[in-house]
Amino acid sequence: MKHRIFHSTELRERLLDYAERLGCSQASLHSAFAYMLNHDILFEEGPRFSIACVNIERRIEQPLARRFYALLRDEIPSTIVPLYGLNWETFKDRWLRAWEQTYNILINKIPSHHMRLAWLRLGGARIGKDSTIWRNTEVIGIENLRIGEDSVVGWHCQLDARAGLIIGDHVTIASHVLIIAGGHDLQAAEFWSIGAALRIEDYAWIASRALLAHGAHIGYGAVVTANTLVNKAVAPYKIVGGSGAKPMGERVQGLNYRVGGKGLFTLLH
Repeated sequence: MKHRIFHSTELRERLLDYAERLGCSQASLHSAFAYMLNHDILFEEGPRFSIACVNIERRIEQPLARRFYALLRDEIPSTIVPLYGLNWETFKDRWLRAWEQTYNILINKIPSHHMRLAWLRLGGARIGKDSTIWRNTEVIGIENLRIGEDSVVGWHCQLDARAGLIIGDHVTIASHVLIIAGGHDLQAAEFWSIGAALRIEDYAWIASRALLAHGAHIGYGAVVTANTLVNKAVAPYKIVGGSGAKPMGERVQGLNYRVGGKGLFTLLH
């Protein structure tokens, strides 16, 4: 099984730090590291490292590898898929999936900010003061959604937070934007799933029909123009658009405004 979720780059260079945190020698951690690579627990693809996105902790036989996997797993800004069975983790996951599907089928159409946000928060989403998600927007991975204060997500968007979706303060996400946390390995006959967290920093603006793919990181105050696909880091204040999300300019700095997506005139949104 090679379903995986991105952890970080250049993990090898930080093994000494991890050895200190785990209270073990660097040599023993190198051995555990090799074990993980050989047993589909850890995956190395160039400078990128991913871990198994199904929680296989209790199936890892090597004790230090098991502890290292648990540490890496807990550093990812999302929960991961449990090993399904007759256990609490499976029950909780199934309950959350039913809760979010009820939101996507029914609750997200109710013209009340308060009811929609309450439903999301009860499902585990963290949504800051004066932020809102307008009607008919779908949320996947409800428990991994994090939104700061005074941010707005427009109509008919899709927020895929299964690998972690972190949205800052004063962010504007226009209608019909797609944010996709994962995909599949096109070089694998088994079509293994792959994913990575997405981050949108304060004051960013994502214009209509943009698509943010897994691993995108939109910098402070950056702008993604309409109909643009982004699957990489965008520097602060940069304006990107077109094929390949090419730089198109730079936004004014010193941004200081409120989005105001939850006022009287958006009551029915």
